Amino acid sequence: MPRPAIVVLLAVLGAALLSMFAYARAGSRRDEDASRKGSRFLLGVGDFLVHWFLWAISPAERFFLSAGATPDAFNVAGLGFGVASGVAVGLGELELGGWAIALGGFCDILDGRIARARKLVSPYGKFIDSTLDRFVEVFLFLGLVVYFRNRPIGAFLAAASMAGSLLVSYAQARGETVGVSGSGGLMQRAERLVLLCLVCLCDPLVAAWRGWAPGTTVLWALALMALGTFATAIHRTLWIARRLS
Repeated sequence: MPRPAIVVLLAVLGAALLSMFAYARAGSRRDEDASRKGSRFLLGVGDFLVHWFLWAISPAERFFLSAGATPDAFNVAGLGFGVASGVAVGLGELELGGWAIALGGFCDILDGRIARARKLVSPYGKFIDSTLDRFVEVFLFLGLVVYFRNRPIGAFLAAASMAGSLLVSYAQARGETVGVSGSGGLMQRAERLVLLCLVCLCDPLVAAWRGWAPGTTVLWALALMALGTFATAIHRTLWIARRLS
């Protein structure tokens, strides 16, 4: 990883840690919107991170609200960053792909929060948001398939992770059509994106430090993700099936 990229990454991590300290000192106030939605991260273990992050980005949220930004603008921006992440990863630029994932996730969070703040929540918004999320993930995983094109196990794990991710989403969506909401599980979309973002950003640094082949930590992350997504999809399927039967 080039030295400027290391400096940027360390600066962002340092700012995040300082922000967490400030948030804790301020009383660790839980975000009302996230609490109403029942947002969970890492089965609840990472809930502090959820509420801290929403607190940290609240100034940006207020700015975009005052500027008249619309949910659709963030949906389109999120899709653009999703395409960019897949292209960057496919070209071997893992750290650029990681930053694109992070910016896409930021847009994905803001589109829903702005919609709820403006009272623009609608079936159209839910459909567009959910469908574009799938496009974003597919672009990213296709980029990973291309990145590992000369390493069959990596390409297979990227494809398996994409399949598992789509099954997780499908199980919930299909359950909701028959009146049962089957959310939950360890490897939900937030966990998948955070994991991929972190390993893409850190892999060049870790590979150089340990003398590993580039992409090694990404490979491990994909193995974990493939197992986790299929386990989550199976969990949701059984959970919904029991309630319907």
